[in-house]
Amino acid sequence: MGPHPAVAAIRLAVRRVLHDVLTDVQRTEAHRADPRRPEAQRTPEHVPARPAHTHPPREQAPPPLVLVACSGGADSMALASALAFEAPKLGIRAGGVTVDHGLQDGSDLRAAEVVSRLTALGLEPIDSVAVDVGRDGGPEAAARDARYGALDAVAERHGAAAILLGHTRDDQAETVLLGLARGSGIRSLSGMAAVSGGPGADRRYRRPFLHIDRQTARKACMVQSLPVWDDPHNTDPAYTRSRLRHEGLPALEKALGKGVVEALARTAQLSRDDADALDHWAAQAEASVRDAAGLLECAKLYALPPAVRRRIVRRAAIDAGSPAGALFARHLEEVDRLITGWRGQGAINLPGKVVAQRQGGRLVIRQGC
Repeated sequence: MGPHPAVAAIRLAVRRVLHDVLTDVQRTEAHRADPRRPEAQRTPEHVPARPAHTHPPREQAPPPLVLVACSGGADSMALASALAFEAPKLGIRAGGVTVDHGLQDGSDLRAAEVVSRLTALGLEPIDSVAVDVGRDGGPEAAARDARYGALDAVAERHGAAAILLGHTRDDQAETVLLGLARGSGIRSLSGMAAVSGGPGADRRYRRPFLHIDRQTARKACMVQSLPVWDDPHNTDPAYTRSRLRHEGLPALEKALGKGVVEALARTAQLSRDDADALDHWAAQAEASVRDAAGLLECAKLYALPPAVRRRIVRRAAIDAGSPAGALFARHLEEVDRLITGWRGQGAINLPGKVVAQRQGGRLVIRQGC
C-alpha cells in the first residue's frame, strides 16, 4: 500500500520542483562548458562530447544542494520531510536552515529544537541563524526582510542551488487579498511566484506547495508523526495577516461559499501571467520611446497603453535610485500626468530623492539635490 494521500501529494510537489532544479543546474553547467552556444541550445542533450584527445575532463561537480527553510510549523516540516525523502533518489543533497527572529522568549530554544528535528530527518548541512529585526515597513515586513537576508547568506555560503519555502495555497490567497486591500496593481495581485530570486540568483527560491492547501500539509505531518510548532504570532490579532486568516477569509467563505481560497490562488496565477506579458511588452517598447540621447519622449510614451507606459516610467525611476518597495501607484500616477495631462506643472518628488519633470517634450527622471 502506498503512502497516505497527503504524504503522496507533498512528495509529488517536491519531486517536480527538484526535477526543475536539476534542469537549471544542468543548463548552467552546459553554459559553462560552451558559453558561446545560444541559450535555447544549452540543454544537457546539446552539450558536445569531449574528444578523447583533448584535455582531461575537469573534476565532477558535487551533487547540487537544496535547502529547506523551516520554522518548525506544519507547512515547513511537511516540506522538510518530503525533501528528505525525494532528494536522495535524484542524487541531490538535502539540507535545512531555520531563522531565529528573536521576537519571542525562548526563540533560541525553539530554533535548536528545529535543528534537532531536521537532523532526525537526515538533512545535512543544517544552519540556525539569529537575526535582528528592524522596524522599516512594519513588524511583518521587517521580519520578512531579515529572514530573506539570512536565507540568502546561507545559500551563498553553502553554494545551494535552491531554497524551498513552505508557502501554501492558503498563504497565496491571503497575499492576494492583502494586495487588493492596498489598492495595488496587477503585479501585487499575482501573489507569490513559484520561483523567485535572491541577490545574483533569480531562481533561488522555490515554493512547491502553492497548489496545496494548509490542511494537507498538516495532515501529512500528523500521519508521519512529525512534531510541529504553532507560532503564536499566527493567531495574534495584532498582525494583519493573522486577522485576515482567522477573521477575513472565514467571513468571505461564509458570504460567498467554499472555494474562495482556490479562486484567489487562480487569480494570482492569471494575474502573474498578465503581469509577465506586460513587463515583456514594456521592455521591448522602451527603446522605441527614447531619443538619441536616451531621454524618454513624452509624445511616444503617450501613444502607449497606460499599463505599458507606467511600467517604463517605473523602471526609469528605479534606475534613477527610487527604491522599488517605496514606489507606489500614486507616485506613478503623478508622473504619468506629466505625459498625459501636461499643464506646465512642476517637478514630481519620488522616493529616494528622485525627481521627475517634463523638459522640452522629454520626461527627465534623475536624482535631485
